[in-house]
Amino acid sequence: MASKNQRILEKGFQIFAEKTIDKVTMTDVAKAADIGIASLYRYYSTKQALVLAVATWAWNDYLNNRMKRLEEEDWNRKTAAEIIDYFLEAFLEMYRSHRDLLRFNQFFNVYLQNQNIPKEDMKPYSDIVTEVEESFGKAYNKGRMDGTLGTDIPEKQMFSTAIHLMLAAVTRYAVGLVYSNADTDAESELRMQKEMLLRQFCRG
Repeated sequence: MASKNQRILEKGFQIFAEKTIDKVTMTDVAKAADIGIASLYRYYSTKQALVLAVATWAWNDYLNNRMKRLEEEDWNRKTAAEIIDYFLEAFLEMYRSHRDLLRFNQFFNVYLQNQNIPKEDMKPYSDIVTEVEESFGKAYNKGRMDGTLGTDIPEKQMFSTAIHLMLAAVTRYAVGLVYSNADTDAESELRMQKEMLLRQFCRG
């Protein structure tokens, strides 16, 4: 049962990221997962439920791996500025190695705008955002103590600015919405944006 659900989530993510969520039917996902449509509906009674489950699974999978690496590097030994640097660097890593997640997230945001999803149904996904915000808050509070962050910028404003600017930038490059030519170097431009934010947030 668990392995079948895992396959549904993986194949759902794959096909949603490739074709956009609106263009994919439950039948498409069932075929991709090599299961019958009735089996798929036993796991997820609606497409909306499936999409939310895929989004929650995809972000949990990425963030858990990212946090494990930070823990291995010993969070407690890092300054707040180093932790924020790591946080911002995650967006560049997504552009380099997880463009499928960025494409999916773009399509997911469009899907959410067109749906009237009850708040309680959104909770598992919303909890992920809350967890990231809480981790950011720990770094921010550490910055008050070690003096490496400019805490004259309110915590929620700093978090929102970092998330919105970096995620928007890497997503636009990932889905091809940025004008490019022979002189364009996406990696360099994204790194410059990251460093500009880091200088704005940090001291020294």
